[in-house]
Amino acid sequence: MKKIRIFLPLILGTAVGFLLMNSYDFYQALDKPFFAPPGWIFPVVWTILYLLMGISYYIVCNNSCNPVIKQIFNLQLFFNLLWPIIFFIFEQLLLSSIWIVGLDILIIVMILVFTQTDKKAGYLQIPYLVWSLFATVLNISIFILNL
Repeated sequence: MKKIRIFLPLILGTAVGFLLMNSYDFYQALDKPFFAPPGWIFPVVWTILYLLMGISYYIVCNNSCNPVIKQIFNLQLFFNLLWPIIFFIFEQLLLSSIWIVGLDILIIVMILVFTQTDKKAGYLQIPYLVWSLFATVLNISIFILNL
């Protein structure tokens, strides 16, 4: 059962990705900043990040998976999975900008908590934070460009 923890974020992320495939036209129609990556980058990066997330969670829970670790992980995963729904399905650019800032904060908290239990587990989340911060800048830029 513990090994399933590695794949849970990947499975949930993939499911949300399939739901969003119908929202591609919405994203294509938006004005985007010059630094917006091509669309094929997103599934590649997110697959890697979800794997790192699962591995990190597995490492932490092998050491000491206390309720705080579970709550923080699940809360950030909830924020992560709802962001694309807010952005792509509900097309709420302002709300998604606010939501992703909340996600950034939760990722930072998760890194700090994971690092206290196992430094490797915390460090494995740094690419996730970097990508999320990039996505935050991209989201806010898209919101501003499409006012």
